[in-house]
Amino acid sequence: MALMFGLPLILSPQSASFLGSVEARGGWYPNGLMGGNSSQQFPRHIRNSTTRKPCCVSQKAANPKASPWLPYEKAEVIKSLEDWFENNIITLLKPVEQAWQPHDFLPNPASDGFYEQVKELRERVQELPDEYFVVLVGDLITEEALPTYATMVNSAEGIRDITTSSSEPWARWTRGWTAEENRHGDLLNKYLFLSGRVDMKYVEKTIHYLIRSGADSMSKNDAYRGIVYTSFQERATHISHANTARLAKQHGDTKLAQICGTISADEKRHEVAYVMMMSKLFEVDPNYSILSFADMMRMRISMPGQFMYDGHDENLFTHFSAVAQRLGVYTTKDYADIVEHLVDKWKIEKLTGLSSEASEAQDFLCQLAPKIRKLDERAQARGRYRHGDVPVLFPFKWIFSREVKLW
Repeated sequence: MALMFGLPLILSPQSASFLGSVEARGGWYPNGLMGGNSSQQFPRHIRNSTTRKPCCVSQKAANPKASPWLPYEKAEVIKSLEDWFENNIITLLKPVEQAWQPHDFLPNPASDGFYEQVKELRERVQELPDEYFVVLVGDLITEEALPTYATMVNSAEGIRDITTSSSEPWARWTRGWTAEENRHGDLLNKYLFLSGRVDMKYVEKTIHYLIRSGADSMSKNDAYRGIVYTSFQERATHISHANTARLAKQHGDTKLAQICGTISADEKRHEVAYVMMMSKLFEVDPNYSILSFADMMRMRISMPGQFMYDGHDENLFTHFSAVAQRLGVYTTKDYADIVEHLVDKWKIEKLTGLSSEASEAQDFLCQLAPKIRKLDERAQARGRYRHGDVPVLFPFKWIFSREVKLW
């Protein structure tokens, strides 16, 4: 869940105004995988502090009129959808007895052939390049910060479960979604551990730092905005894992390709659920729904791994994202495509009877994806001019400080 543009995109004041950011903050970082901004990574003394919480640092909203909390009447709208939610969303969760588990894809430690299975795994991964492991580790670390995401979802006004054991459908979805997502990090972690290709101490430290640092979805505890955010993130993560599956297959590791493909399929199913939730909200409350969608897009989707840190690299997320962009695992084009996909899925262009403010949001959203693509083309051209054919290399602690090409 967390990538970015391969090259910084410096926005003009006009472009920044169009995209709705408070200021031109240096670049687009879309994944999932992806969004965010390197300037949002906090200095080491903030990360390491036991009294300062990076995720709680206030950030100015793109829309100064937007409420930081979900209005009471909007929470009531969500409450009124419980029967629909029960019949249409809960059914998308897999029964535990039918769900895959990490054990299904890994060498069986109880079998006589365990050591041989591990040996075969380690032989397969030798064909994978270091740059692939940078991206796979980045995806793993993002998945392993699940406690932050579960807390984020359960903090949203309108769907919050203060008991953590409620039988209401929104609460059951959150717990079921969390349980399914939990398998992703478990599986990738064990596979990478057995591979011997990565420095697990630095991987584990990065996970520790990321969970301590938290994440900021910019949804302001508003369930409408939170559902927009998760709709975007799940699709971005689906794309990212699908591409790591494709690359693993190209390099001959069909088992790893199967693993990444299976995780990608989970993310796709979760995306369908969140997109359906938001579609229903557009149906019953189009004005607030489109304002929420536009507000999240103006702020740009900040990716959950944006505070990534390994104890050494202050710009780890930026460097990891550059590799993902270059390999085609998650790109600016993907970011624009997701925007366009959601605009189409939620039938933004066809909405009628909107308030004047909602109509302005409609115009903004319908123009956004083409605008991003144009800005990306200009950035790529500037990058080619600036860097020429000179590669930029960077050593990643995750792979024993071996250097990998950023661009």
